[in-house]
Amino acid sequence: MNEADERLRRWRLVLGGGAADGIGCGLDGADAGMDAALAAVYDGAGGAGGSREGGLGASAPRVARWLGDIRTYFPSTVVQVMQKDAIEKLNLTRLLLEPEMLEAVEPDVHLVGTLLALNKVMPDQARESARALVRKVVEELERRLAQKTRAAVTGALDRSARTHRPRRMADIDWDRTIRANLKNYLPERNTVVPSRLVGYARRQRSVQREVVLCIDQSGSMAASVVYSSVFGAVLASMRSLKTSLVVFDTAVVDLTDRLHDRVELLFGTQLGGGTDINRAIAYSQGLITRPTNSIFILISDLYEGGVRQEMLRRVAAMTQAGVQVIVLLALSDEGAPFYDHENAAALAAMGVPAFACTPDAFPDLMAAAIERRDIARWAERHTQPG
Repeated sequence: MNEADERLRRWRLVLGGGAADGIGCGLDGADAGMDAALAAVYDGAGGAGGSREGGLGASAPRVARWLGDIRTYFPSTVVQVMQKDAIEKLNLTRLLLEPEMLEAVEPDVHLVGTLLALNKVMPDQARESARALVRKVVEELERRLAQKTRAAVTGALDRSARTHRPRRMADIDWDRTIRANLKNYLPERNTVVPSRLVGYARRQRSVQREVVLCIDQSGSMAASVVYSSVFGAVLASMRSLKTSLVVFDTAVVDLTDRLHDRVELLFGTQLGGGTDINRAIAYSQGLITRPTNSIFILISDLYEGGVRQEMLRRVAAMTQAGVQVIVLLALSDEGAPFYDHENAAALAAMGVPAFACTPDAFPDLMAAAIERRDIARWAERHTQPG
């Protein structure tokens, strides 16, 4: 096939065929199958052999064949996008409750979010298939994120534990040591004589930080709930941290006792419903026993259905007590989030910036929080602005 024919072929697949495409290029074999798979969701007018009708109807066998076709013709990243579009455009959520459908789909974060939303209406015969799919996604996320998170947190804890008697040269914080000894500067020798060393202490065995993850489980936060749960489980596995995880809508549920099992943790959530951020913060305050060594991370789009002024007052009280408060408008790869700009601005005015964070950036964010760096400046450099 020459370059001109290949260009026509690609345009034909993009436009969907029929008289309106102005190409007049026919398709056969694998191209015709690919065209039909695209048409089922994106519904073009006219196909390789004339008119065609998009859609998958309500037939489980037809959906199963379509799922097999798209996995044949497209890479997994494209398959995940097409599945997500099919669920949204063609309302296939009911079919996802059937075990054979769950065994055929390509698992990803968005699909996990859909299954969690359907958790309460899922028939027993589909539940085990759903759990297997969720476990596969969670284990893949852990392989991608866990080591980076543990390394970032451990390094930050070591750096934040200062000592004036570093054991090795490698433990000396030269920047702080020089600044602490500027009074001993000898101009004739152009050097500083360090009378006092500042270094990093070796890692302690006791709990050094309390971390509370407070997660909004309204429907728009589905991907954030999945990622937050994975990070919560990773942080809970570190002895130097005391990690708590709570989820909320209009009620608050403490899932800390499920952090050892990520799948049980996720199925303990219930996506959808209203939002009472004030109530969730009030509960979280009771989990904090050492404010100056605590990090409170609120993951929410900030659409408050409770008492707004009381919510802001509680955040102010936490910061004044020494708690490191961070607000994430989203913890996902989904791009710029929708959020309550008025509440975000009110929080920023009291020194609590609100911003979206990708999963890949979260480990470094935790390190910045542990070291008490300026989180607003960190957000400007690493994340999407709120």
